[in-house]
Amino acid sequence: MQIKSERIILGIDPGTNLMGYGVIRADGKKPVFMDMGIINLKQGKDPYVKLGMILEKTVELIDRYLPDEVAIEAPFFGKNVQSMLKLGRAQGVAIAAVLSRKIPVAEYAPRKIKLAITSAGDASKEQVAGMLARMFDMKEIPNDLDATDGLAVAVCHFYQKGIVSKGTGSKSWDDFIRKNPGRVR
Repeated sequence: MQIKSERIILGIDPGTNLMGYGVIRADGKKPVFMDMGIINLKQGKDPYVKLGMILEKTVELIDRYLPDEVAIEAPFFGKNVQSMLKLGRAQGVAIAAVLSRKIPVAEYAPRKIKLAITSAGDASKEQVAGMLARMFDMKEIPNDLDATDGLAVAVCHFYQKGIVSKGTGSKSWDDFIRKNPGRVR
């Protein structure tokens, strides 16, 4: 039996109007860009119809890319409790879709994702998108940054699983931070 060395990671930035996603291939010590985009949920006015759409579209993404692992962004804890509850439901439905296919899922806080990409937990969406564009040599950044947010989730998962770019000598992201305290804010 041959062991599969590469794995496909699907990253999801859940939302109730737009759901961002990014797909990378992890083969060796560097992530390889495959795809990213958004799922537009704005046409669904009823919140339960939107949840059904999230379920359906997440399953479609799984069927299209056949990920080995899925990473999802945790809801941001803001001042608006209703918004947080809606995002939590959206995230829960996406997670349920992944689990229904028996695929491992991991959850990351927005701050951890930003730290993994930019070394700054308070980075803006634009800064995250810019860093991903440089990392993957993208000619242009998408208009909707929910797509790059989804890609950032996948890349964060890649680093959290202990695969760091060549030459760092680190075994994981936490190890990298310990060894490079001045490079991380």
